[in-house]
Amino acid sequence: MSGGSGRRVLAVGAHIVFDGRSWQVVGVEGQLVRLAGERGEVATVLAGHLVAAPDFAVTGARPQVGVPQWGLFQTVPVREQEKALAWQRHIQEVEYGLAGGEGAAGVPRPQYDPLSRTLAEREQAKATELTALGWEHVAVSTVQRMRLNYRRQGLWGLVDHRTTKPASRTGRADEKVVAAVLEALRRQRGRSTGTVKGLMQLTRQVLDERYGPGVVKLPAQATFYRLVKALADPAALPGRPARTATASAGRPFTPAMALRPGEQVMLDSTRLDVMAVFADGTTGRPELTIALDVATRSILAAVLRPASTKAVDAALLLAEMAVPHPLRSGWPGALAMSRAPAPYEDLLDADPRLEHAAGRPVVVPETVVVDRGRIFLSAAFLAACESLGISVQPTPPRRPTAKGHVERAFGSINTLFCQHVAGHTGSNVLRRGSDSQREAVWSVAQLQDLLDQWITVEWQNRPTEGLRHPSMPATALTPNEMWGAVLGASGHVPLPLSGDDYIELLPVVWKPITERGIRLNHRTYDHPALGDYRGQPSGITAQQGRWEVHHNPHDARWIWVRLGDGAFTPIPWIHADHVHQPFGDQLWQHLKDTVTRRGDRDRHEADLAQALDDLLRRARTGTAHPREHALITRHAPAALPHDDTSGPRWARRCRGGSWRTGPRTRKDQAAQAGRRPRELQPRAAARQSWAGCSEAAAGRRRTGRDGGRGERDARGSVRRS
Repeated sequence: MSGGSGRRVLAVGAHIVFDGRSWQVVGVEGQLVRLAGERGEVATVLAGHLVAAPDFAVTGARPQVGVPQWGLFQTVPVREQEKALAWQRHIQEVEYGLAGGEGAAGVPRPQYDPLSRTLAEREQAKATELTALGWEHVAVSTVQRMRLNYRRQGLWGLVDHRTTKPASRTGRADEKVVAAVLEALRRQRGRSTGTVKGLMQLTRQVLDERYGPGVVKLPAQATFYRLVKALADPAALPGRPARTATASAGRPFTPAMALRPGEQVMLDSTRLDVMAVFADGTTGRPELTIALDVATRSILAAVLRPASTKAVDAALLLAEMAVPHPLRSGWPGALAMSRAPAPYEDLLDADPRLEHAAGRPVVVPETVVVDRGRIFLSAAFLAACESLGISVQPTPPRRPTAKGHVERAFGSINTLFCQHVAGHTGSNVLRRGSDSQREAVWSVAQLQDLLDQWITVEWQNRPTEGLRHPSMPATALTPNEMWGAVLGASGHVPLPLSGDDYIELLPVVWKPITERGIRLNHRTYDHPALGDYRGQPSGITAQQGRWEVHHNPHDARWIWVRLGDGAFTPIPWIHADHVHQPFGDQLWQHLKDTVTRRGDRDRHEADLAQALDDLLRRARTGTAHPREHALITRHAPAALPHDDTSGPRWARRCRGGSWRTGPRTRKDQAAQAGRRPRELQPRAAARQSWAGCSEAAAGRRRTGRDGGRGERDARGSVRRS
């Protein structure tokens, strides 16, 4: 250890503290340090292990000056920075004899020479010198304090910290008033947003409750406004539009990470910003449910429903993403799986179904991330996930950022797809056109076909900034390219699904098979296939001998029963021949609430069937009540995944029309409304069924092609004059 420097130098002869004892360094050879203890013990230690010991210290060594905190130092006013730098030169001269610090070139001044002057003498000389230079209030104690601060904190210790204190958000406001404002904001949390003036009244009420009426006074109105602005959450500031309460602002955001397809798949639902023509002729915004793969940003499946999505729709969505999407008739060959950037030959060997598939990823999810919506936490959805071996991960409450990828995908669908479709409504009422309902021309099935084609053409082949491969970090990949890149690491295991597998995903109930058949929600289902099982137990003791029955909430005309052979047998409703349109459970409940019971169970069921048939007939003629229209529309049948039947010719973008204008010909307009071209309905019904068609198209319906006005016969058909 060098004599006068005072630095921590490990050299022969130095005295150190190690392992709770005092040692002397008697030898240093390379990385080995030989130590001798006070009692004659000898030890050899690696130098790195020695200096890293928690209690290691060189006896008599001067504490090391800390590293300059330049980031904090730059926040100090310039005048205080200059003063601290001046103090640094003076303190270094007291410590080492030279203003440049230890090792600086030059000869120390006599009064600061460490070899001839003690530290106390040097401190006294510095205090005298600074006083003579005009520095105020510089005593020996001041020099000593600054020297010790410099040893502990370096340059930051020489700063006048009165200038570094952070300004209080509330200034000099009374702490009692601050506490009352915070309490008033807490009481307002979760309620409709009011004004600051109303919050001021609530704060005065809190102060009167705590300290008595008039004891603590509120500040002036302008001061109170500044205080509220400093204390309130900017997103929930009074006077601004109310927002749904979300996670606290202080909670950190962690993006979802996935390294292989299906590791995390996010599911969510939202209203599509497009007006659609429903089956009964009314218009409305369908609900879109999508499944987004986090690793590849691929939309694995997308389902449109006329109204709210049911648990059965979410369950079928799971099956849809695990099977290949068929290449529909009319789609160009460039959309085939064989043209996708993926190892097609290897995939085809593993799954022959890919030969006629569209170029979209086929992924079996490992974990689905869902919000706490009722459909995603229902027994039917959880049972479907369990049957497919999928884990369910609900997001924390009030954490929309936990599904940020799928939320961003909804925004991209609105901007890249919806705004180019006829009937676009905009994201809010301020952006909505005045004739968006009249512009609606596409049915839900046609919108589904357009959306599927857009996902295959645009979304899956559009570069995404968030998709980067380690071997090509500068290139943004498309979802299809990312899927093909990670397939080599994850592989592909096909999941074959049959018709019975889709029935397995439907909701299940347990019912006995009686002499009359199976009774479900005041409906009787019967078929000769039940003959040998009437009155017989199923043998499942956990269900008291009842039979496993699956039903579709959107189409109550059929149920499926697992009989003794283990296969599903479809059983029709006994009145299904009188009802030629699917109906759902909510419509049936509406009928049970409105139809008066007149007789026994069989008579009441027949009355309900007759009322249902009358209601559906009124809906077809346009005379049903608006609430009945809504009930019929809400429960249109749910199609099984990948229906190979193609839509009308004009439902494709490349033929017969465009997304913006819809069908062009009179024949296509009639086909869209679900009618034959020459069997048009009366004018009042036609206005409801074709709401959203252009005025020009409506004019063509009222007049002949030659411009002459036609007459309608008893059936409503047009007869030229």
